[in-house]
Amino acid sequence: MTRQLRLQLRRPVSYALDDFVRGPSNSQAIALLEAWPRWHGGVLTLVGPPGVGKTHLARHWAEQAGAAILARENPDIEAAAGRPVLVEDVDAGIQAEALFHLINMAGREGGGLLMTARTAPAAWPADLPDLRSRLNALPVALIEEPDDEVLEGVLRKFFRERSIRPPREVFSYLLRRMERSIPYAREIVKRLDETADDEQRPISRALARQILEDESENLDLFE
Repeated sequence: MTRQLRLQLRRPVSYALDDFVRGPSNSQAIALLEAWPRWHGGVLTLVGPPGVGKTHLARHWAEQAGAAILARENPDIEAAAGRPVLVEDVDAGIQAEALFHLINMAGREGGGLLMTARTAPAAWPADLPDLRSRLNALPVALIEEPDDEVLEGVLRKFFRERSIRPPREVFSYLLRRMERSIPYAREIVKRLDETADDEQRPISRALARQILEDESENLDLFE
């Protein structure tokens, strides 16, 4: 049987909140983001592990707030004057004086500061004593590892993007056994789709089991 040729269509990135899968693991963070502009001191830090949607939520906020998006490596302080600002991955490194100024400017009229990071501000290094005290006091919106509701939602989303409607048992099987991360959910959907196409098989619980077992055997080879 001739293998079906795939058209790789590049979809435009959407940061709309309607495209974000909500659940108990991120509901508190969304509520805190939606409390803008009533953040204490005009600042909020969105914290969570990789792949949980920090950028999606942060960019949605930036669009709604009309925020300037600054590069953490060399933030343009002048661009932050009198307007909201987004800086991502701040715990990966930012100049201490620049961060100190951004936090101070956030509380002024028209200002605001949303930062994203994998760790809470209290854990960031800070040589300036005044910056240390401000970091310790910053409010945090925590996105936790995805719960079942979120994981199933993103699995359905990734399948839907590939025009696939698997049987219900595929979701329940994956949720009990897969790595609990959104990047992995995207990868397992990709592998299911490609394997089903290569082997001319439907996406099923049996195929999901085959892929997860093959992955487990491959990992065992390196132990």
